[in-house]
Amino acid sequence: MRENPILAVAIVIIAILLIDLYAYKGVRLLISDMSSTKQKWITIFYWLVPVILIVMIIVIYLFQDATSETMNYNVIFLLTGFFILFYLPKLSFIAFHLIEDIMRMFAFILKKLSPEESTINGVAQKIGSIRFLTQAGVVVASIYFVSIAYGMKWGRYNFKVRHEKIEFSHLPKVFDGLRVVQLSDMHLGSFIKNYDKVSEAINLINKQKPDIIVFTGDMVNNLASEMEGWVPIISKLEAKIGMYSVLGNHDYGHYHTWDTKEAEDKNLSDLVDYQAEMGFTLLRNQSAVVEKEGYKIAIVGVENWGERPFPQYGDYNLATQDVRDIPFKILLSHDPTHWSNKIADKEDVALTLSGHTHGMQMGIEIGSLRFSPVSLKYKNWGGLYGEEDQYLYVNIGFGFVGFPGRVGTRPEITVIDLIKKK
Repeated sequence: MRENPILAVAIVIIAILLIDLYAYKGVRLLISDMSSTKQKWITIFYWLVPVILIVMIIVIYLFQDATSETMNYNVIFLLTGFFILFYLPKLSFIAFHLIEDIMRMFAFILKKLSPEESTINGVAQKIGSIRFLTQAGVVVASIYFVSIAYGMKWGRYNFKVRHEKIEFSHLPKVFDGLRVVQLSDMHLGSFIKNYDKVSEAINLINKQKPDIIVFTGDMVNNLASEMEGWVPIISKLEAKIGMYSVLGNHDYGHYHTWDTKEAEDKNLSDLVDYQAEMGFTLLRNQSAVVEKEGYKIAIVGVENWGERPFPQYGDYNLATQDVRDIPFKILLSHDPTHWSNKIADKEDVALTLSGHTHGMQMGIEIGSLRFSPVSLKYKNWGGLYGEEDQYLYVNIGFGFVGFPGRVGTRPEITVIDLIKKK
């Protein structure tokens, strides 16, 4: 598709039209009893949405080379939100209407095969006249629409503080009660300079009075320039001992097309400099030592390591070469598959902190029940995993990317208190 963008655009437009044509068939069924004036206005509004979407797609394609990377991203960001807001509800509506159409087809076949006055024919006539599934589809689609609209307007800024207390038998007593605050996946470019909302979250983080703040990757979407303007905001973070970070798959700039390798390297170098200005010690297959009263714990940070096609730059052995004699280690590794593939039951790491999944930015949380479709891809997608002195915590992200919202998966600030097991 990248080699033939015209074909890609054509396929997307055709798909949009097919969705709308079939969904409109169901809409016409529901409005058939309304006055002609109401039908006219509903029809105009209905087709206005795909027209706007298609025009936006064509404009982006025609002018993508004439606008800045930031402008392109912001427009695509808006387009993605617009598409999900209207077309996820439409797809749910289509599912109900399709089932009803299948029932109507079944009723039609029964009517043709059965005698004119038979009981079966009467059942077929009743089935043929139903429309309750299409009506139910409207209700479900409306719920989706309202939920997505809420997630785009308010959900992406509705930060949640999650508290975890984790006990370890080999935690040095002097570190009993050490408070670690984890942040992950800020994707600062997605906030489009919305400094006020992020500043509120920074204040909320500082209220937790962390000893250590860690950031587990994806500070940006693609470019280091996304961090411009954010240094004064993020540098207000306060930690008694220090702040440590690692890189995520987006931070390397691999999703951007670079003119030269030098430009790509410069982008990463700039990102590293920005993180230093913010107050983070960036660990790139390196470790830092926290010492108190002669006792030590190691903060280990690896480059991104994920299951293919994600980069596998992480080198745990290299990162720990100077801290192998320290028994209590906290590992910062962006992708949780690193823990399941390389760390769990294989290395002496007490706690691994990861991010990456975003909880797909869509899910359900009711009390202790948490579900996200991303669980179909990632076994460890959000929350605490593990047992017996070896744990993984997956933060579902501070920011957002692609879809400009969060539905049922609130942006997360994780507070972890390390407890000495009695």
